[in-house]
Amino acid sequence: MLVQGEIFGNPYIGVYCAANENTAFFPYTTPDKIIDTTRKALGIAGAMRTSIDGAHVIGALICMNSKGAIVSQFISEVELSQIRSEVKVTKLLHKLNAVGNNILVNDNGALVNPEYDDNTVNVISEALDVPAERGTVAGYKTVGSAAMATNKGVICHPHTSEPEKEQLRRVLGVEVHIATANYGTGLLGACMIANTKGALVGQASTPIELGKIEDGLKLY
Repeated sequence: MLVQGEIFGNPYIGVYCAANENTAFFPYTTPDKIIDTTRKALGIAGAMRTSIDGAHVIGALICMNSKGAIVSQFISEVELSQIRSEVKVTKLLHKLNAVGNNILVNDNGALVNPEYDDNTVNVISEALDVPAERGTVAGYKTVGSAAMATNKGVICHPHTSEPEKEQLRRVLGVEVHIATANYGTGLLGACMIANTKGALVGQASTPIELGKIEDGLKLY
């Protein structure tokens, strides 16, 4: 199911929230209605309000698939314990700590910011239990912001080049399509959360955009 929504009046859902096939994380002050809507749309049982390093931009600071999660190194022990009750968690000890922006992942593979060193790429691969490879999307190093990936498909920034699309197909093992959200934004990872069963997309997205998102992620 594909539905639209906002967080704190903001259509950039993916900045504030994160989800996988089983659960989702939201800022503490997220209204019950948004959480209930997300549960139904994504077909998930779990949902938790939390923070990371005291911040409510959870989507920027966590990256996860069905096998595990990676979080900013600045997460507190209390926050880590909360998230660990829902998913296996690894802290990433690197200056590029906005891992949700810098890692694009599904259960087949991970594309990561090219500025991550070899050791960090290996940590990401082990934590998420998938092969990891450096790359860009539409020239953006923040690959998690410029695309959205599930186990059914990838949608990416309209300026994504053919070699970049081919790398996405190979690394993530699914078809790749271009799309936008929130009335023309190509930074799709910032505009939504999604899994194979549904998506919560920014309220500003147009019907044409919703159709392309639905097709690209095979939400039918």
